[in-house]
Amino acid sequence: MNTLRKVLFYAAITVIASFALTAVTPTAHAQGGGTYCASNDNRYARCQVSWRDAILVQQSSKAACIRGQTWGFDRNGIWVNGGCRGQFAPARGGWGGGGRQPQQMRCESSGNNYRLCPVNIQRGDDVRITNQLSSASCQQGRTWGVQPNGIWVNRGCRANFIINRRY
Repeated sequence: MNTLRKVLFYAAITVIASFALTAVTPTAHAQGGGTYCASNDNRYARCQVSWRDAILVQQSSKAACIRGQTWGFDRNGIWVNGGCRGQFAPARGGWGGGGRQPQQMRCESSGNNYRLCPVNIQRGDDVRITNQLSSASCQQGRTWGVQPNGIWVNRGCRANFIINRRY
C-alpha cells in the first residue's frame, strides 16, 4: 500500500471511530444547577452527577419518562432508556440527609376541564412536574399551577408532580 493510500485509510478509520464514539456517548450537560440527560435512539445512557438523588424537572422527549422504568438514579448517577430525555436536578432531602422525603402525586385534566388535586402546599415548597403524561401542553401558570390547597391543571394537562417540602 503506498503512502497516500495509508494516510487516506487511517483518516477514514479515525472518522469512523470518532463517529461511533459520539453515537454511544450519552448526552449530558449541566444547565442552571441541573443536568440534561438523553436516551438517543432509545439507547441506554448514563449521566454522572455528584448528587444523592435526582428529580426530573422538565421532560424533553415524546417518549415517556417514568422513574424506575425509563429513567432512574443509582450510585453511578442518572440513567435513561427508551427515548427518555430531560432536564434533571438534585432532589432535596436525598438518602438519609435529614430532609423530608418528596411527595409525589398525579393530577389530570380530563376533557380539557379544570381540576384541583388536593394537597397541602406550604410557602417555600417546591412543586415540579416529574413527567408529563399528556400530549397537551403543561406550562406552569397557564395549564397548571399551585395554590395552598392543591395543584390545579387545565386544558388537558396531565402529569406526575413532585413536592419538595421546605421543612
